Amino acid sequence: MYGVVRVLVYTAGPAQLRGLAGLVAALGASEAFALTPGREDEVAQHAYGVFNRVYRVDAERLTPGQLAELLEGLYAEHQPDLVVGPAVKDGVDAGSRLAARQSLPMFTEAVSVELFDGGLRVRRQVLGGRAMAVLESGLPALVTVKPQLWEEKAPSETGAEISTVKPPAALVEEESWEPKKREAVDLESAEVVVGVGRGFRRKEDLAMAEELARLLGGVVGASRPIVADYGWLSEDRWIGISGKKIRPKLYIAIGISGTPQHMAATMDSKVIVAINKDKNAPIFQYADYGVVADLYKFLPVLIEKLKEKLGK
Repeated sequence: MYGVVRVLVYTAGPAQLRGLAGLVAALGASEAFALTPGREDEVAQHAYGVFNRVYRVDAERLTPGQLAELLEGLYAEHQPDLVVGPAVKDGVDAGSRLAARQSLPMFTEAVSVELFDGGLRVRRQVLGGRAMAVLESGLPALVTVKPQLWEEKAPSETGAEISTVKPPAALVEEESWEPKKREAVDLESAEVVVGVGRGFRRKEDLAMAEELARLLGGVVGASRPIVADYGWLSEDRWIGISGKKIRPKLYIAIGISGTPQHMAATMDSKVIVAINKDKNAPIFQYADYGVVADLYKFLPVLIEKLKEKLGK
């Protein structure tokens, strides 16, 4: 392990400090500092004792440019060995600006981060999740990760010291802001997921999948066309390398052809059941059980049988 390391963490919101604090603890950092926007009460709730100081930006959110500007000031002040940010759009954007200005090697979407004498070793998925790349560099360096991959660090009784800083002026004046519509669906931790694809002809027909998911105690997810092309479901239902990666005990894919981009996000499922009227659909190569049938004929029968079995 690397002997002494100073870490600077940045987030797009205080809740992301949970997993990143777990990573900082796992790295055995000698000093750690964090930068996050958010309300005072929210930041205090997540100001984990693993951080020496948390810099709270007095704003609900920041543009990538504002975040990068604040990061650059803290980088100059603390001279960290490692900068860690969240693998989300704004997090990668802000990190890339800092890396370019400071000539730092940058790694994105890391699933493993290790320090050793002389440098950094990260692992990240490649080839649609079918392979793992191992990359190394010297320090200092910058890496973005998915915070949920690390065990959440419990807040200490004392917590970290908090300093409040003002956000820098934005280059673009914002007239209005409306958050993207999201639903209360947690695909990544669901034990049963029912996936819907292009085989469904109308949005109203998704009610069959919703009923099946309800009977099995699961949730409904979707392939790219349902979310990105048709807009029938929100983005937090998207299963794929550009959406959510799932690992349920049971994944039922209905009317989904099985593109590599979709299947790469489902391969950790314990059991995959595919329902498709095309016997040559690629998804049957990945499925544990396959049903070649028209979903409009098969699903109503399956639902009725489940109701009888469950007494509903």
